[in-house]
Amino acid sequence: MAAIIESGWLYLITHFSDFQLASLGSFFLHESVFFLSGLPFIYLERAGLLSKYKIQTKNNSLAAQEKCITRLLLYHIGVNLPLMIASYPFFRFMGMKSSLPFPSWKVVLSQIIFYFILEDFVFYWGHRFLHTKWLYKHVHSVHHEYATPFGLTSEYAHPAEILFLGFATIIGPAITGPHLITLWLWMTLRVLETVEAHCGYHFPWSLSNFLPLYGGADFHDYHHRLLYTKSGNYSSTFVYMDWIFGTDKGYRKLKALKRDGVEEESKET
Repeated sequence: MAAIIESGWLYLITHFSDFQLASLGSFFLHESVFFLSGLPFIYLERAGLLSKYKIQTKNNSLAAQEKCITRLLLYHIGVNLPLMIASYPFFRFMGMKSSLPFPSWKVVLSQIIFYFILEDFVFYWGHRFLHTKWLYKHVHSVHHEYATPFGLTSEYAHPAEILFLGFATIIGPAITGPHLITLWLWMTLRVLETVEAHCGYHFPWSLSNFLPLYGGADFHDYHHRLLYTKSGNYSSTFVYMDWIFGTDKGYRKLKALKRDGVEEESKET
């Protein structure tokens, strides 16, 4: 497998420049992962499949789904792509490279863990700041147009928010100047995580059922259902920031009430 990956990578670096791979390649990778992972949830909602795992009973209209996709394409081409192109010189300056050999798995793993920790911290405070009255009204309310989120709504946001919270995703790689394959792995994991958090479904195989402190769809769906002044659950991937600062109390209380209700029903039967 490693030989196949290296062979494919050798083809890329011999046929495309570092600039093409880091900017255009990153953009195409992002779009592919994002839409391939997000579109199936639109199909599930429209077809009514696996509805017993849907967190909210309400469905989005066809017009709302189409509006989301149209705006996303506009924002991605008009904001994300120029940003990726413009940031290439800085990443290059910080040491990012695409040449072989690949970094060791220990280096890749340590960098990915660092990115998750740093992104969680920066995202939490940035997201919480977006829930102040003025910023919510003029910026973050765009993202909250969808009280019943689905996978693609994860990146449906005001352009200013795309830049603001996108900083949380790129700050780690910007500091460390990783190998391009590490950056692509981080991008893939981050996109899959945020799509899953907005998917609107809580499955038996959801990561939050197995991975301690992982938020997932149930955790973030609660955030979308409430008014901005009472929402909480501001964390990105893991929930420890909300736990530390007490901004998940409403969610934990609701979970406790549901759990007690289930236990009471089981006793009666």
